[in-house]
Amino acid sequence: ASETELISGGSDKQLILWEWKDTVTWNNQLVKSIPLQGHSEAVFAVDAVYQSDEPYLNLLIASAASDSTVRIWSRHGSEAKCIEILQFGNGFVMDVCLSFLPGSDVPVLACGGDDCKISLFIQQNGQFQKALMLPGHEDWIRGVEWAVCGEDLFLASCAQDCLIRIWKVCAKSKQLPETEDDSIKLKENIFTVKDADTSYAVSLESVLAGHENWVYAVHWQPSFSKDGSMQQPMRILSASMDKTVIIWEPDKESGVWLEQASVRVGEVGGNTLGFFDCQFSPDSSMIIAHAFHGALHLWKQATVNKNEWTPEVVISGHFNSVEDVKWDPEGEFVISVGSDQTTRLFAPWKRKEETEVTWHEIARPQVHGYDLRCLAMIGRFEFVSGADEKVLRVFRAPKNFIENFSNITGIPMEKLCSHQSSDLPEGATVPALGLSNKAVFEGDMAVQPDEDEESFNTISNQYPEIYFQPLILTEPPPEDHLLQNTLWPEIQKLYGHGYEIFCVACNSSNTVIASACKASKKEHAAIILWSTTSWKKLQSLSFHNLTVTQLAFSPDDSFLLAVSRDRNWSLWRRQDSSESGPVFSCCAYTDKNTAVHSRIIWSCDWTPDSKYFITGSRDKKVIIWGQCDSSVITEGNELDSIKPCSTVLDAGDSVTAVGVSRVLTPDGRYIVAIGLENGKIILYTWKQGGKEPALADWTTSVEIGSSQSHALAVKRLCWRHHAGRAGHNDENSSKWLQLASCGADHCVKIFNVNRFAL
Repeated sequence: ASETELISGGSDKQLILWEWKDTVTWNNQLVKSIPLQGHSEAVFAVDAVYQSDEPYLNLLIASAASDSTVRIWSRHGSEAKCIEILQFGNGFVMDVCLSFLPGSDVPVLACGGDDCKISLFIQQNGQFQKALMLPGHEDWIRGVEWAVCGEDLFLASCAQDCLIRIWKVCAKSKQLPETEDDSIKLKENIFTVKDADTSYAVSLESVLAGHENWVYAVHWQPSFSKDGSMQQPMRILSASMDKTVIIWEPDKESGVWLEQASVRVGEVGGNTLGFFDCQFSPDSSMIIAHAFHGALHLWKQATVNKNEWTPEVVISGHFNSVEDVKWDPEGEFVISVGSDQTTRLFAPWKRKEETEVTWHEIARPQVHGYDLRCLAMIGRFEFVSGADEKVLRVFRAPKNFIENFSNITGIPMEKLCSHQSSDLPEGATVPALGLSNKAVFEGDMAVQPDEDEESFNTISNQYPEIYFQPLILTEPPPEDHLLQNTLWPEIQKLYGHGYEIFCVACNSSNTVIASACKASKKEHAAIILWSTTSWKKLQSLSFHNLTVTQLAFSPDDSFLLAVSRDRNWSLWRRQDSSESGPVFSCCAYTDKNTAVHSRIIWSCDWTPDSKYFITGSRDKKVIIWGQCDSSVITEGNELDSIKPCSTVLDAGDSVTAVGVSRVLTPDGRYIVAIGLENGKIILYTWKQGGKEPALADWTTSVEIGSSQSHALAVKRLCWRHHAGRAGHNDENSSKWLQLASCGADHCVKIFNVNRFAL
């Protein structure tokens, strides 16, 4: 039957039984969920079996949680309740699995835990009773799974002792006691089911040794229907911390389980941890695994050579809060940084002869040791990023990336390489004990020894200094390639801040970078300006008393705007440049008397004509500021003339991000995107009506629905500078705008906005 039900357990201490219907029924919802509450701690293992041939009638569910209990639940119709609690004292059960004893409908439950033994429970008179303990593993048991094969029942278990054990349960016929002979037999553990008056024997079928680290998961290949009966293939999939996933099967002739008859896939190098879990696809043509660094890995079986598995394109993204996102100046890709300590680059994949364009992660320029906070693009293939450290780091794209970017997005190389690309490094690598991405040039790459040459397995061979291998890609890279072959070389470090970097910005002409760090005193809250040609410090701008939360240069590069935790903003005007670079001086600000915001100002942005700027704050207010009456302006008196040009917009929740589109609506209104702490994004348009601000100047265009917006706070909003959609050669490109957003829900989202419909 088609699978329509799913059971999940979470750190919210409950289980949820999900049911999916083809037809829309329950309150127009496709999915119905039944919560099962009772555990007092996080649930980390669940399993369920149907107890009758008619689905949707009786469902038996087992769940294990860190409250040292296993709970048994029963579902009749649409009602589910807990029917039994198995206590495990101070021990933890890591995994549970349910099945039925061979040739009967008696449920059997296997529990693997931190006592290194597998406990078997049999349901008798409606109660689960312990029938057997299976010793053997020498460390915590991480996974157990049953499989029915003909008349026998098999149990696979894996543990932190790096081993997998396969047990066989079969009905024991009542025969005469055997005469004692000296032949060597496998030890059998025997238990009896009182209700059915049948005995069962449990014996160890095989021990599989091949992993070199903890084995976290073991799963049987799914059974399939053949000639009207269910067939269970004797194949097992295991995932381990040694960075490999292995498919095991018995040798065709001897029937002995060997790794030789099996397939091993996984990563080769890189600074990563191993795999946490794995699964076969229902038809067993693919395997998926997920790793400790929050990524999915997918492999597909080759059609010709069945022992060959190739990595496939799979969805990927950040696995912690995404703190900042920026479009590249040409609008061809977005780049984001997050608390998962990575910088990721997403671009549209244009397949040959196909109209469909999908977005994928195509590079991971920075894999860091600190949580990343902010970034700014310095031109086409260069960016600066700040993390929870005192240093800003500058990165430039290597040659291998630009070639692959051209292949994947379909943009010709001539368009991408304006400057001499021959002197660019091929790629980058992180030294064994370092944090900096070191450039790798053509002459540096390790020569791969020929397969027939005997290579001595020395320590230096096992841990090469350079993991980078240049690859020519025509589709988005798989995860293992992203980890070690798509880093960008670090070309500069900028020292000067006393605390963790909090925000960074670059001007339109890519000549000046401004940055600020976390601060609780005025001397640390200074903004530092850097030159992008000499990478020297140009100036320190001191005004704010607490952390500057965002910086923004005006599009015409005349002004620098800063907003701060001290609830004020400051505006800095560019004076005539000295020899070393431009000099900025403070020309306007708010203070205790003139401030409108009553809480931290999180975000700011400029209108495309550099006339107005916008601020958004935790006090739910959004305000547009500027020289409202431009007839009375002279060079010196900005301080008095910069006032709120709009009425205070109440956004309904704390405002965490604002962004103004560089392209206006057809009737000349500014398009403003506002991101809120609850994850919602609202688009407004605004145009100054008369001399006095009026509420009618604002119009709410669209609130992005809850299914499309973020689940947690929006961290940053960034509009693509040009009209049109990245990766599309639109005839009606002037119709579309693109907005990139990132949030605390680990997501980067890209919205297509029809500016004629606003």
